[in-house]
Amino acid sequence: MTRYREICTDLAHRIVAGTLHPGDELPGIRDLAQQWHTTASTVSRAQRQLADAGVLELADRRRARVAPGAALAARRFLHVGSVFTLAGSDDPALDLLTGALDGKLRVVTREGSVAGLSAVRQGHADGAAIHLLHHTGVYNAPFALGMLRGLEPHLIHLWRREQGLIVAPGNPHRITGIADLAARRVSARRPGTGTRILLDRLLLAAGHDPDGLRGPQADSHLEVALTVATGTVDAGLGVRSAATDLDLEFIPLAWEDFDIGLVGHALDTAVHLIAALRTPALRDRISSLGGYDTSRSGDVTKLSAPDPDDGCPRPRTSASRGEEP
Repeated sequence: MTRYREICTDLAHRIVAGTLHPGDELPGIRDLAQQWHTTASTVSRAQRQLADAGVLELADRRRARVAPGAALAARRFLHVGSVFTLAGSDDPALDLLTGALDGKLRVVTREGSVAGLSAVRQGHADGAAIHLLHHTGVYNAPFALGMLRGLEPHLIHLWRREQGLIVAPGNPHRITGIADLAARRVSARRPGTGTRILLDRLLLAAGHDPDGLRGPQADSHLEVALTVATGTVDAGLGVRSAATDLDLEFIPLAWEDFDIGLVGHALDTAVHLIAALRTPALRDRISSLGGYDTSRSGDVTKLSAPDPDDGCPRPRTSASRGEEP
């Protein structure tokens, strides 16, 4: 049993390291048995195990080959028991992602994007769900690069989502945009959250002082929607899916990138999360909530140093769907 596991682990490590590539053919079973000083049946069992995990491809009368997407599959095999801890922002679709991962994702806090990145920096979480709009118009990368500097910052793309004003059915106050919020009670997220930063920027652009906003602070997008549904406020900024859940009206304002910021050494722990994000079934379930674009879900980006010309991170180069950086 020990030898069988050693063979699986050795082959998986070779694939992750790039010694073996998708399409490479392995030596015959007898040759491998001599190489590992074991029996042909032990090697055959190890290959079947790796084939079940999507690492190898087996065919009758042919030698085993490294499967397409083997790098990610090998990482998942090596870290089968890992649990990714997530801090940061709130999003209704995160519950679907957590359910799909069946215990391999644990949300530790939902206190906002900035607090989430701080938790990653301090080692209290593996990653932070973030949606922070930089003054250059770039989402997330400048903040992750700055707050996780020196720790190999990466982004895992969760999805794009639609933010807008949530109002009561029939829009009784005839609110059409940010400019109409000045004399209204508005539910806002707490300072430091990406949604609050977006709201403050939109208010400033409309010529209003964000500090003049009247209304309660909400801890989640669903809570924003609840304050509108109960008549506590006239409007609130939140995601479309929260409005849909409570049959409220939605006035679209912006699409934003919703990502996970993490450090380099946490990528291995994130392999199950990345794989789940790339499955059509989960993407379809998230899209069905309304206001989500999952076309790039699971893309991984290593953040580079800022471009000296504009001070922003260089263009994102996402890993291919079958490989990990």
